[in-house]
Amino acid sequence: MKVEKPLRILLSAYACEPGKGSEPGVGWNWALSLARRGHQVWVITRTNNREAIEHAVSEGKQPELAKLNWLYYDVPKWASWWKKGGRGVHLYYALWQRGVLGVALRAHTKSQFDLVHHITFGVWRQPCYLYKLGVPLIFGPVGGGEAGTKYLLQTLPLKDRLKESLRAFVNWMALFNPFLRTCFKHAYSVSKTPETASWVGRAGGTTHVSFEIGIDASAFKFNSQVQQTGGMRCLFAGRMLGWKGIHLAIMAIAKAKQQECKISLTLVGRGPMLMQVGELARMLDIENQIEFIDWLNQQELFQQYRVHDVLLFPSLHDSSGNVILEAFAHGLPVVCFKLGGPGVLVDDTCGRAVDVTDDDSEAAIAKLASALIELSDSQDLRKTLSEGARRRAERSTWDATTAAIYDVIESDFSKATQSKK
Repeated sequence: MKVEKPLRILLSAYACEPGKGSEPGVGWNWALSLARRGHQVWVITRTNNREAIEHAVSEGKQPELAKLNWLYYDVPKWASWWKKGGRGVHLYYALWQRGVLGVALRAHTKSQFDLVHHITFGVWRQPCYLYKLGVPLIFGPVGGGEAGTKYLLQTLPLKDRLKESLRAFVNWMALFNPFLRTCFKHAYSVSKTPETASWVGRAGGTTHVSFEIGIDASAFKFNSQVQQTGGMRCLFAGRMLGWKGIHLAIMAIAKAKQQECKISLTLVGRGPMLMQVGELARMLDIENQIEFIDWLNQQELFQQYRVHDVLLFPSLHDSSGNVILEAFAHGLPVVCFKLGGPGVLVDDTCGRAVDVTDDDSEAAIAKLASALIELSDSQDLRKTLSEGARRRAERSTWDATTAAIYDVIESDFSKATQSKK
């Protein structure tokens, strides 16, 4: 879609890098999509993303890159020597948000932006200060307000339960952050899920719900052929963290096996839960049904999608779920909990989102196992859901995701322009 009157947009994308998933992929693809809509876009991001960005621009494979302008900023080393890897990233990000304002103000003086859009990091509790440019600010889509049920959280190791309690406390404390409240007062905010929208509302913001993720479905090879022998093959891909629910996936596989369900699970990823999950599989006597694969690059992971039947993703509080859209694009139905972003993305046309709102952990695991057994027992059902997954992916392109927000924004700008004539 091309707009009648292009807007001059400053896109704030702390994480923005080609060929990556998660937050870096969100920043990158939103920049490309806005350029495809015909807008004039300046992207402000971290200096350490510069090499990868300039390499992608020099390749010339994506013509819309030539229409983007790039601004870079990083927190001075003397003020960030303590940051290493993931350590201190949240404090560093908070400092970046403050420091980038000077770069943005100088760019605005020169280019006179119509609109500022903060896209990454997409976390509701960390304010953006770019409203100080004096032009409309879009804040989001943001997440971080999602949470697992109390019974599922109780299944986590003590260390993980403490982290979840701390996360809940930080969310609560954010309600009293005056800088965040000021940001919401000046911003058109967008939340990834209804759970986050509730937090934003409590912090004094007005918001509507829309996802930030998308996919280029045409880039994937859809295979509607379901595995015919050896039982149903499930796949999990992600970090081995407690709140990702891998231990619950293992217990659901074991329960399904008890009911003579032929099923296996491949776990792709690494993290602190890896050893514990392996021990759990041995204790439940299903180690022969579980395969562990270390972290894979994107193309290798795509190959795993092609040789599996179902994505099993029992996350407790993902805000969205890039891996789910990737699975859909490869024709994999998804089995998950009806929690957070996955619970919104997955419905009965493309998988099973298990509602465990009022269930204890034993009942939740039983429901997850029942969903797996249902799919395992019927190749026709898996094929129908596989085709539904592909259709869901086709409706979830990056351009469609962008349009869900910008159709309204552009209409408002058009009306404002007409009223001035």
